[in-house]
Amino acid sequence: MNFYSTNNKNLSASFSEAVIKGIADDGGLFMPSFIPMLSESFFNAIDTLTFQEIAFLIAQKFIEDEIPKNDLHKIIEESISFNAPLVRLSGNISILELFHGPTLAFKDFGARFMAKTLSFLIRNENNHVTILVATSGDTGSAVANGFYKVEGINVVLLYPGNKVSEIQEMQLTTLGENITALKVDGTFDDCQRLVKEAFVDRDVISNKKLSSANSINIARLIPQSFYYFKAFAEVKNENRDLIFSVPSGNLGNLTAGLIAKQMGLPVYKFIAASNANDVFPKFLETSCFEPKPSIKTFSNAMDVGNPSNFARIIALYNGDYSKIKNNIYGASFSDTETVSAIKEMYSKYHYTIDPHGAVGYLAIKNYMSLADNKNISGIVLETAHPSKFPDVVYQAINTEIEMPARLLSAMKKEKKSIPISKDYSEFKQFLLQN
Repeated sequence: MNFYSTNNKNLSASFSEAVIKGIADDGGLFMPSFIPMLSESFFNAIDTLTFQEIAFLIAQKFIEDEIPKNDLHKIIEESISFNAPLVRLSGNISILELFHGPTLAFKDFGARFMAKTLSFLIRNENNHVTILVATSGDTGSAVANGFYKVEGINVVLLYPGNKVSEIQEMQLTTLGENITALKVDGTFDDCQRLVKEAFVDRDVISNKKLSSANSINIARLIPQSFYYFKAFAEVKNENRDLIFSVPSGNLGNLTAGLIAKQMGLPVYKFIAASNANDVFPKFLETSCFEPKPSIKTFSNAMDVGNPSNFARIIALYNGDYSKIKNNIYGASFSDTETVSAIKEMYSKYHYTIDPHGAVGYLAIKNYMSLADNKNISGIVLETAHPSKFPDVVYQAINTEIEMPARLLSAMKKEKKSIPISKDYSEFKQFLLQN
């Protein structure tokens, strides 16, 4: 299968080229030349398959013979080595827990898969690959963990100073080895802009082999579709219309779900659940996409004012606004509402949720209150462990959360980061000198 640039459909690359480059030469994002359909027999048998078997069958549709079957099996087994359990809250609302990986965030699925895939694809090359990653929190730690000590790969993480939680920053900055953290005096959008500028800077790309591990990389996006199918396998016999509420920032998680739907997954509706950074819900409401500076909130992984994967959603629906609006419902909520939702879920369901999942819960409640269709099975994607946001959660439930051992170990290490401005020339100088 070939992958085209969202800026120019005539500019295409193989899967291997798309993964290694990360972003197209013209600055566009890679999209599959077509969305492969899964067979009826696959869906009939899906509840008999393991998570890894589901992941392999989906991945193979995009990768085809560029990675031999045995090697792809190994990549899947080593990267998708943890579960994504579905927890029932009520008769028609469930939580899909995506935080059971090594860094306790959903980004572990994509980051680990990409790390194993990229390592395989460059196994015979002599040149080092430099991975550039803009992160608003969890992406950076997942990528750092996935690529830690991987031979032939150096990782540069750019994160917005004072806009990630203390725990997230410790996860980003304490690994060392082949991982370098840059603390940018700006927002996530500034970090993302710096990365994109580097990819089209001839001085930089002539000196370094660059790739990206943000959701702009197709190898990060594909594995994020796996757990949508896994969730469906658990509810397929309920005979209800399936709705996913997706905490949405850079729109990668949502895009992966939309791709799953076009592969045949029977999803009735997607909900783009946003915080005060409501660029995408406003687009769904008005048809006008107007990026704006991001606002700091309690759900910081969603603090994105110019989401990159918007281009992929437009490409997926050939720019047809009516189709996009028909498939996606958008809603945004304040920090005050988020705290209230955490409190409500704790008291009503005895479930402790993080701020991102709380926004997803608010959005699905909002949709269900307005929808005529009452035959709904709603699934909220819980994207991070609540212990990563202890201050916000404690404010809501007045109870300390036990911190998993993986986080405790990170908190005991020495933090190492390099402060830089949001000026591209400074970032360029760093890349050329290191």
